[in-house]
Amino acid sequence: MALLILNYLLLLFFFFHSSIAQPSPGFFPSSKFKQLTFSQAYNNLWGPQHQSLSQDQSSLTIWLDKSSGSGFKSLQPYRNGYFSASIKVQSGYTAGVNNAFYLSNNQAYPGNHDEVDIELLGTTPGKPYTLQTNVYVQGSGDRRIIGREMKFHLWFDPTVDFHNYAILWNPDEIIFFVDDIPIRRYARKTEATFPQRPMWVYGSIWDASPWATEDGKYKVDYQYQPFIAKFSKFMIGGCSAYAPSSCRPVSASPSGTGLSTQQYMAMKWAQSNHMVYDYCRDSGRDHSLTPEC
Repeated sequence: MALLILNYLLLLFFFFHSSIAQPSPGFFPSSKFKQLTFSQAYNNLWGPQHQSLSQDQSSLTIWLDKSSGSGFKSLQPYRNGYFSASIKVQSGYTAGVNNAFYLSNNQAYPGNHDEVDIELLGTTPGKPYTLQTNVYVQGSGDRRIIGREMKFHLWFDPTVDFHNYAILWNPDEIIFFVDDIPIRRYARKTEATFPQRPMWVYGSIWDASPWATEDGKYKVDYQYQPFIAKFSKFMIGGCSAYAPSSCRPVSASPSGTGLSTQQYMAMKWAQSNHMVYDYCRDSGRDHSLTPEC
């Protein structure tokens, strides 16, 4: 009973203070894992001439110009885990540019793949970047696209400094974090709406002009090239696809299941004050295709 009363008081506190400064989530997954060098976890996938690795391999710069973008891929696939990188993106005119950090098995299951996305979508001067999260399941990102987008305007300028962006994926849920604040929880409700096959970790920068900025209204303008994204503080923790069955999935909270009350409050703060789109609330969408809503 005392715990219920405490949780109720905490939720009341959150309600009356939801628009104040960034709250503490109380639990910091990024402190639980060791930083890796780029070569310990990744290698180049495409556009090698548009990548520059620091001498100590702690950071990678990738860029997009008229000739190419660039991307990297993890050395092995994972069946669950915590995946993060600190990212800094370019200021100024960046419309149409997609700076992505994501999980996918597209190369293993072309035309029928799973994918979990964090995308920093470029913008025009005076307007904020959009952080888009998305989940594709069993080919919903192929053919007829069925996206599960949730978008945010962040509480900081992602062009000024590095910030930590992370995906935690275990058999029960997918949680998206920004600087350890959970901004979205996507729960496993049915097998048909949750990715279960192993995925690799990717990062990339590419031209997404047809849709990235205000539904394609503003496109990449190569007079402002190159467009640069910087990645550092690479972390991966969890079970590779080749790990023994004894390998335990990573949990998102101290309890080992779901989010703590304090994390839940922090997520509600992020969604109440910084979320700008939720596919489940879009009346123009056919929600028979997204039964989890």
